[in-house]
Amino acid sequence: MHFTPSILASQRQSLVVNQQLQQAITFLQMSNAELQAFIESQADENPFVALKHRSDATLPRLPSASGTAQDWDRIGALADDAGPSLYGHVTAQIAALGLNAQDILLAEVFLEALAPSGWLDAPLEDIAMRAGVPLDRAQHMLAKLQKLEPAGLFARDLAECLRLQAAKQGLLTPVFAAVLDNLPMLAAADLAGLCRICRTDMDALRQTLRDLRGLNPKPGAGFDQAPMPLRAPDLLVNRLPEGGWRLELNNSTLPAVLVRDTDRPARHTKPGAEYLAERLSVARWLSRAVHYRNQTVLKIGEEILRSQRAFFESGPGHLRPMILKDIAEAVGIHESTVSRVTNAVTIATPYGCFALKRFFSAALPAHDGNSGSAEAVRERIRKLIQAETAGRPLSDEALVRLLDAEGIAVARRTVAKYREQLRIPTSALRRRQAVISSQL
Repeated sequence: MHFTPSILASQRQSLVVNQQLQQAITFLQMSNAELQAFIESQADENPFVALKHRSDATLPRLPSASGTAQDWDRIGALADDAGPSLYGHVTAQIAALGLNAQDILLAEVFLEALAPSGWLDAPLEDIAMRAGVPLDRAQHMLAKLQKLEPAGLFARDLAECLRLQAAKQGLLTPVFAAVLDNLPMLAAADLAGLCRICRTDMDALRQTLRDLRGLNPKPGAGFDQAPMPLRAPDLLVNRLPEGGWRLELNNSTLPAVLVRDTDRPARHTKPGAEYLAERLSVARWLSRAVHYRNQTVLKIGEEILRSQRAFFESGPGHLRPMILKDIAEAVGIHESTVSRVTNAVTIATPYGCFALKRFFSAALPAHDGNSGSAEAVRERIRKLIQAETAGRPLSDEALVRLLDAEGIAVARRTVAKYREQLRIPTSALRRRQAVISSQL
């Protein structure tokens, strides 16, 4: 057997994902706010990139749920007479504790983990690790912070929050403590089981439950929260006076990219000219990439608006089945592009602000041959349960019969799955909760 070297020439097509293509794909996964932040960072380091912000006079009008128009940016206008925030209230109390410098640093770590509800949203072990202190020192600091007003702050769970308040008000009897130790049984409305575990009778248990209902499970909610970073919608939908709808980008959150082409690279020395030429090329590419991103978002939004017109006219209960492939074929782009855009972009509608992915839903069979969407069925189940009689909740089987009478063919296990997705308990648990409410 003999081997001889040889050279073969061939041609083939391949897609090379360079850095610019990767960045262009990333643009599709950005919201307007994220894209604006990226453009601003480019403008800081590239002398050829400039931003043009829209004036307040040209801000688009946004329909509210009540049907009146308002400027989106008015959400940023906060009341001048706002009360104290939870953070400010707690900070003032910590300052009065007379802590040393190291303890103040540890208390600041606890403050960072304080949720708007007043609970800690991080495990104590993580807080100790962030502060670089032993766990027992973190526990000692937690005990100090849990004595602050209102009672229940810095609790790690519901039982601890209620226990702190009960101890403050002198309600922490052995029966009360036993109830707090068995909150899952209370959630399941197992009053008889609670009586056995707490070793008390029903009358005494009912009095304990009345006291329990007088406590605040979220002691931090009563304070004016610090302004939350509300995310403005990326697309706006407005009803036209002559009928129909108009879709547009929310330009108040998306500045235009301008390319400064006045400083010619040729005027500089060779090294400087090469650098400026490269920066100018990047600026021009950025302008084209942002324009392509915006046009793609608009095309996808317009096709969703056309396909889901019944939703915009009548509400979430009228969503029709739609998949990514439907939009991709109509717009002439790949399904992956539609997926990236719909995961990132939000749209303001007369019924609230939704991610575009909310408009995609699988089809369910119907008696008349017209398939309905899973999202519309979930919405219908939610409304049926909201309208039920408190003492006579609708079972999953009863929901199946009601949906069947409306022409929607759906299995009982599907109804149960959608009910769980809506975080609605079973009919038996809803009945027990109604019994507890009627007895308190």
